[in-house]
Amino acid sequence: MTRVNSVLETALYVDDLIRARAFYEGDLGLPLLFENQRMCAFDVGGRSVLLLFLRGASAQDMTTPGGTIPGHDGQGPLHIGFAISGEELVAWEERLSARDIPIASKVTWPRGGTSIYFHDPDGHVLELATPGLWETY
Repeated sequence: MTRVNSVLETALYVDDLIRARAFYEGDLGLPLLFENQRMCAFDVGGRSVLLLFLRGASAQDMTTPGGTIPGHDGQGPLHIGFAISGEELVAWEERLSARDIPIASKVTWPRGGTSIYFHDPDGHVLELATPGLWETY
């Protein structure tokens, strides 16, 4: 039987790729894996990849030596949640504060996890969540 094992990569679409790269690499500390004029790729915990595409730059199919990547794009504020350990929650709150990134909301979940929400420079809603949010996390 076939099955999906995990989410390998997820994408956000940004208006200013240089600004977005500085935020995700500098403010969040994600290691850069790849970049070109239309996108950046970041390592997320050695288990997944965050792709940042310049809005509109990937809307058309792209032919590569290995095949064609179908066009894709997005509009509006999107959401992505990052897993953090419970022990690092306060350190993350302090890091965001030191970088003048306001926390929009803090939620304590019935299963025991805590999430903090904030926005990236493009208005995407980012979440840092401790274990206990979902049955699987």
